[in-house]
Amino acid sequence: MEEMEEELKCPVCGSFYREPIILPCSHNLCQACARNILVQTPESESPQSRRASGSGVSDYDYLDMDKMSLYSEADSGYGSYAGFASAPTTPCQKSPNGVRVFPPAMPPPAAHLSASLAPVPRNSCITCPQCHRSLILDDRGLRGFPKNRVLEGVIDRYQQSKAAALKCQLCEKAPKEATVMCEQCDVFYCDPCRLRCHPPRGPLAKHRLVPPAQGRVSRRLSPRKISTCTDHELENHSMYCVQCKMPVCYQCLEEGKHSSHEVKALGAMWKLHKSQLSQALNGLSDRAKEAKEFLVQLRNMVQQIQENSVEFEACLVAQCDALIDALNRRKAQLLSRVNKEHEHKLKVVRDQISHCTVKLRQTTGLMEYCLEVIKENDPSGFLQISDALIRRVHMTEDQWGKGTLTPRMTTDFDLNLDNTPLLQSIHQLDFVQMKPSSPVPAAPLLQLEDCCTHNNSATLSWKQPPLSAVMAEGYILELDDGNGGQFREVYVGKETMCTVDGLHFNSTYSARVKAFNKTGVSQYSKTLVLQTSEDTDSEEQTLAFPSPSERLQLRRMSPFSSTLNLQPNFSGRSCFDIRSSSHQLSLHSSLQSLNVSGCNFETQSPPYSQLVDIKKMVAVAWFAFDPGSAHSDIIFSNDNLTVTCSSYDDRVVLGKTGFSKGVHYWELTVDRYDNHPDPAFGVACIDVMKDIMLGKDDKAWAMYVDNNRSWFMHNNSHTNRTEGGITKGATVGVLLDLNRKTLTFSINEDQQGPIAFENMEGLFFPAVSLNRNVQVTLHTGLPVPDFYSSRASIA
Repeated sequence: MEEMEEELKCPVCGSFYREPIILPCSHNLCQACARNILVQTPESESPQSRRASGSGVSDYDYLDMDKMSLYSEADSGYGSYAGFASAPTTPCQKSPNGVRVFPPAMPPPAAHLSASLAPVPRNSCITCPQCHRSLILDDRGLRGFPKNRVLEGVIDRYQQSKAAALKCQLCEKAPKEATVMCEQCDVFYCDPCRLRCHPPRGPLAKHRLVPPAQGRVSRRLSPRKISTCTDHELENHSMYCVQCKMPVCYQCLEEGKHSSHEVKALGAMWKLHKSQLSQALNGLSDRAKEAKEFLVQLRNMVQQIQENSVEFEACLVAQCDALIDALNRRKAQLLSRVNKEHEHKLKVVRDQISHCTVKLRQTTGLMEYCLEVIKENDPSGFLQISDALIRRVHMTEDQWGKGTLTPRMTTDFDLNLDNTPLLQSIHQLDFVQMKPSSPVPAAPLLQLEDCCTHNNSATLSWKQPPLSAVMAEGYILELDDGNGGQFREVYVGKETMCTVDGLHFNSTYSARVKAFNKTGVSQYSKTLVLQTSEDTDSEEQTLAFPSPSERLQLRRMSPFSSTLNLQPNFSGRSCFDIRSSSHQLSLHSSLQSLNVSGCNFETQSPPYSQLVDIKKMVAVAWFAFDPGSAHSDIIFSNDNLTVTCSSYDDRVVLGKTGFSKGVHYWELTVDRYDNHPDPAFGVACIDVMKDIMLGKDDKAWAMYVDNNRSWFMHNNSHTNRTEGGITKGATVGVLLDLNRKTLTFSINEDQQGPIAFENMEGLFFPAVSLNRNVQVTLHTGLPVPDFYSSRASIA
């Protein structure tokens, strides 16, 4: 019965109910607690005024919650009418069970008055602490609520069951614990007193003896007070109103509001409701039994999980140790090869040293002998041997000149350990599903009739085999670099058609597709070979340079994507970011390798001495800022085209696209510029420091500018101070010409200073550094400005 205790406690005071009353919402309250949470209402909300206006139709008028602030969403407590003078100003308190209530809004009743007799102020309102339903009391006050006699009886039985052991009533000195109670005598006996005072013979043999606890309960239940009508206190309940669902007396049927309602016998309805409650309890009992069994199952699962975890950890440690042992064995084998190479090199060098030493000794001896012969003064004797000596000297000299003085072995080791595949395998080492629930899908079929190329774009289409019974959850499209290199993932998703942009012109690409589901990955499809267009000067690649007004319109209408735009062939252009793939093994490295291998907007430029139309050299690129590589203080909006910062320190954000070839131009408009900060604009490597101003390390090339002037900065070296700054609404342009290997800046479409940086080689990402006083918006897909086009034509 201990689990029932919370049902027997008042939600306000947290103690067992004392004189509980039943609210219209079917919840219970102590009568004293109900009085403590009463709140006065204005006259206009009283039941009398409502009845006078014809709006009241019931004894209890529920308040319009829009007009009240009794229930506070902030603390789940209770308040008062907003703005009324009668509202209590003391803070709400929390009862032991967590419900917030107000202290009494009126003085407590006199000590000689009970809670039921004390007067209730007019126009009082009470709110149920459990369902927060509010109602205005009528003239009867709290007497209008029926008392819950059943709940009182349950509380009495519960308290009796929890009470201390009963004592014998006939022991003279120290009462012993009672063992029985006589229902006729109404006396508790211990065993000695029962044998002495209540022997089981004679008239006493017919008395009924019961255990003490049962006897005490029966003693409490015998004089139970019969409940009376709340409207007619002198009348007992005799019938049950079906419409109002409450017991009523005969006066309520004759002259009260229940006169026209359907009524039934109280005893019959009592038995009917008991039967209904029993049936409902049967269903609830089944659910409780299932819940207990489920709890046992969960507890067993906890134990099983712990055992499986220990076993799995041991297995994992053993597998990793096996890999480490294999790596150590391979390490020993490789070291043995290195030692053999080391010994071989030493042997060759030592042999050459020995050979050269002997030869040098012979040469030195011949030289000394020839010098001594030259000292002789006998001409005829000298001439007899001079020819032979001269031939020997020339022969010896020729022997030294035939590579003898060249080392036969280099000091470098001709061994190069390729650990990249192993490192990649280690990074990919992960758990796989041990018990496949279904087989892997079949290899997709390429639909050749839908596959095509246009300019530097390729469209591929595929489908599942018609008779495949295993569904695929997605597909992985792989493409090589156009030079027969390794395949790379360029699309992962559910679509069966994909267009890849930004490829090389006049190049041959190989493509293949595989499907995957939760079980694993299918085999590859057949490899498809695609040839891109040879015409790099087609109409779609040559863009006319727009006027300033047209350029502004272009900024607003420009979509964006990464270097590789992967778009399904359906209405409404959708761009997929290559680096968002969960199946991509190395995102930055794949993107860099694609860019380095020339997959990024390549143009073929003629020699600088020739006249060049710079507009025809540019294939515009759409991109946005990259949240993945930015500092955590950077704040993104407008589809990652607008950035600001939450810190007063400068923070760096990069663009999603890296450039290694071609001519690229983008602009940034200053949306907000407060307190004259120094934002920096330029390009950077992927590993640039993100928590300092752009250009302070050797990984970035930037122009930082305030409201009056600008400087160029790289590796914390400041150069070329130039007058002219930025304000709100200014436009900063960045032009990266990797054909000429230069970086140039402009402000409001006028070049700012000379060429900022030269000899630009490598992979560069657009970059900006700013603090919380600056907000900028990126505009991409723009051709080069006029000042650079005219200069390039003159060059």
